[in-house]
Amino acid sequence: MVNLVTGGAGFLGSHLCDRLLERGQEVICLDNFFTGRRSNVVHLLGNPKFELIRHDVVDPFKLEVDRIYNLACPASPVHYQYNPIKTAKTSAMGAINCLGLAKRVGARILQASTSEVYGDPEVHPQPEEYRGNVNPIGLRACYDEGKRYAETLFFDYHRENKVDIRVVRIFNTFGPRMLADDGRVVSNFIVQALKGEDLTVYGDGSQTRSFCYVDDLLEGMIGVMEQEKTVGPVNLGNPNEFTIKELAQRVLEKVGSSSKLIENPLPADDPTQRKPDISLAKEILDWTPKVELEEGLDRTIPHFRALLES
Repeated sequence: MVNLVTGGAGFLGSHLCDRLLERGQEVICLDNFFTGRRSNVVHLLGNPKFELIRHDVVDPFKLEVDRIYNLACPASPVHYQYNPIKTAKTSAMGAINCLGLAKRVGARILQASTSEVYGDPEVHPQPEEYRGNVNPIGLRACYDEGKRYAETLFFDYHRENKVDIRVVRIFNTFGPRMLADDGRVVSNFIVQALKGEDLTVYGDGSQTRSFCYVDDLLEGMIGVMEQEKTVGPVNLGNPNEFTIKELAQRVLEKVGSSSKLIENPLPADDPTQRKPDISLAKEILDWTPKVELEEGLDRTIPHFRALLES
């Protein structure tokens, strides 16, 4: 079994490469290193079943593979808003190029979509049937609408060309190999606490998120790829919900920091609630997250401590 992982040197992608190799499968990792890092996969370079290719999914490519995991796209606001047109092209052209490859070689292909397709939800928790509340012209639209359009392409290729697709919608995920400057709330809080800086809370901190540890997420993702019951979309995330202030307090306790919380204005279109309905994942995979926030933070904080020390 030969797997192509686009965005394979990123946070999620590099962990996915590890998992697939552990299963005895071959992995081709394709990444342009915008947010991915060679250091995330350097430990795999001596593995004869692993190949690293520097390439941008916006540009066409040809490979012979059995499975395609399309994870290529900046996933944090700091990075996807840096060049919004490029972000939209990555979602659109990347999906087209990956789907074209899947059609040509008969590969099964999985799209790593996002909970952001639900926008600022008016339904809580969010089931796959909910169509979302997205601002198509806002600062986040390059990512939100880019991922929605990628899903459209996947289902059109499936209906028109019989491409064997799978779609997962990923809710907030965290763990080692996150970038220290990616602007996501978990990494922001941990880095600020370790530096002894005040923790930046946007809004009053009452907005909620659900945090899934990377190991659980990958188990679900590979499970969706390999099952035959549905093409998706399938929500993957931890349904335990926390306010941003609660997360901040947990981080401060874990780090042993006396930092204070500083409230800043809430960014435009930032969702007030985010919690997955994972009934479908439970039904088709018997999947539920096992690592809760406390344990996940214990596994993640040492990564950032080592980053800052180096």
